[in-house]
Amino acid sequence: MTPPTSPSPTADDSAELLPVATPARTRAALRTLVRPDRGLALTGLGILVAATAVGLLVQPLLGRIVDIVADGRPAGDLTLPVVLLVAVAVVQGLTTTLGLTRIARLGETVLARLRERFVERALNLPADRLERAGAGDLTARVTGDVARVAEAVRSALPEMARSVLAIVLTLGALALLDVRFLLAALLAVPVQLLTARWYVRRALTLYADQRVANGAQQQQLLETIGGAVTVRGHRLEEQHTERSAGRSRKAVDLTMRSVNLVLGFYGRLHIAEYIGLAAVLIAGFWLVRDGAVSIGTATAAALYFHSLFGPVNAALVLLDDAQSAAAGLARLVGVTDLAEQPEQPEQSEQPEPTAGKAAPASSVPRQRTPSSEAAVTVHEVGHAYGPGRPVLHEVSLTLKAGEHVALVGTSGAGKSTLARIVAGVQQPTTGTVTAPASTGEASVVLVTQEVHVFTGTLAEDLRLARPDATDADLRTALATVHALDWAEALPDGLATVVGEGGHRLDPARAQQLALARLVLADPALAVLDEATAEAGSAGARVLERSAEAALAGRTALVVAHRLTQAVAADRVVVLEAGRVVESGPHDELRDADGPYAALWRAWSGSRATAPHP
Repeated sequence: MTPPTSPSPTADDSAELLPVATPARTRAALRTLVRPDRGLALTGLGILVAATAVGLLVQPLLGRIVDIVADGRPAGDLTLPVVLLVAVAVVQGLTTTLGLTRIARLGETVLARLRERFVERALNLPADRLERAGAGDLTARVTGDVARVAEAVRSALPEMARSVLAIVLTLGALALLDVRFLLAALLAVPVQLLTARWYVRRALTLYADQRVANGAQQQQLLETIGGAVTVRGHRLEEQHTERSAGRSRKAVDLTMRSVNLVLGFYGRLHIAEYIGLAAVLIAGFWLVRDGAVSIGTATAAALYFHSLFGPVNAALVLLDDAQSAAAGLARLVGVTDLAEQPEQPEQSEQPEPTAGKAAPASSVPRQRTPSSEAAVTVHEVGHAYGPGRPVLHEVSLTLKAGEHVALVGTSGAGKSTLARIVAGVQQPTTGTVTAPASTGEASVVLVTQEVHVFTGTLAEDLRLARPDATDADLRTALATVHALDWAEALPDGLATVVGEGGHRLDPARAQQLALARLVLADPALAVLDEATAEAGSAGARVLERSAEAALAGRTALVVAHRLTQAVAADRVVVLEAGRVVESGPHDELRDADGPYAALWRAWSGSRATAPHP
């Protein structure tokens, strides 16, 4: 069951932002992240306790020096306290460094674990859920929230641990000098607690709102910049500028409110310091006058309380970082909880999407023999991207083992949505998709027109689909999709760095690379969503040959960008307004004078009248 989350405030009425975890759920997630490193946490804490305890010897030693001077004793009596002060400084410095190092290691380990879990879960979010939230919300969490948590882990966590220990042990030391010094010092505590409560109650909501505002601002910028051509084409520059300015003003307003909050926080802390120090000095005056303590002891007490300024202020000031980090952590945990998938039944009801699992050891993919056995069954599937926005209506479809089915239809008919549902990367709103259980090979691979070339060598990019593939396997896969010649012609062959900052691959070659990964993954079912659309007319035929070779011997569902793919398919399924309106072989549908025949006449007519290059 998915842990409870509280809905995130929306930046505007059109976006349904990703959820934010409740404080209880956030604390539970943090405990889970820290649990594997409890030993490291306890060791680091123990060393910091020892370092802080050693440091508390400074004030009594200084008090001893004051007593020696006040009593007029020989200068030689100062030697031992001074030597001990030096020893305390050395020991405290070494132990503090060791303790903080361990705490820092703990923080970085937990942070790395959080990042890995967030990325893993974010990649599993349903596509329609991301579309409703908008890219800006997830981007803000991946960047701003992760950075804020990282900053807190690297600076606030070690300092907070040391400050809390210093406060507790220093108050204990005041009690050892004389309990009346402790009582005097505690007069500052009510003001400090009220200050902390006043701050925390305002900060958590303020920082959460600030994160939401920053996410909305990023979303607006992404939409404006990404759609700049459309914005200019429709003369919408003024409206988009005003929207961006409005969201920026909201973000700035929340930032200024946080600045004023911090200023008020500091002002109240200074009042607490004044009350506490005055009380300790007055207590020391009365105790020395009555002969209850020496001047050196009173000095040590005053120094103890003065030494509390740093850790108390640090601890309370770090509430600023802690609250900000807590707000960011709650947003990250909200995403990881949202991505939790319920347990699947024993019989596979959804083919498992994969970027490629290990294929058999042979360098040539196994060929499958078509049969009448159903490979995939889509039963009354419906899908909607939000209320009142249906895309598919009770679609039923069966793919036989080894069969190639082409999906055709006008733009907006629901082809890509159905393809993603069959591939398992998106869950249907209603209905089911069933497939035979996987037998150790990749269950399904989805290749879309939006292909990403990962940064690294060409060989590393290919091995994403099958990590144990040999160089011979890679060359065989490239040869299968007719890409081996250009791959070996690269400056360093398979060792050529591609992707960001490396050798640039044009869209056709990038798509061939994706098809080669499909061959390496060797899935039972391949889903191609307009996988040849990005090549343009020049590379279309080459990509169609590559796709045909990659799909040989396996069950395939192809969203056809060009009707030549439908001609080559075993069966054509026509979608219209989210419904299946025709299904059958190309020749039969072409002669039936139905929707497919109209599409074929329009497509073939445009080809006949197109100018020749």
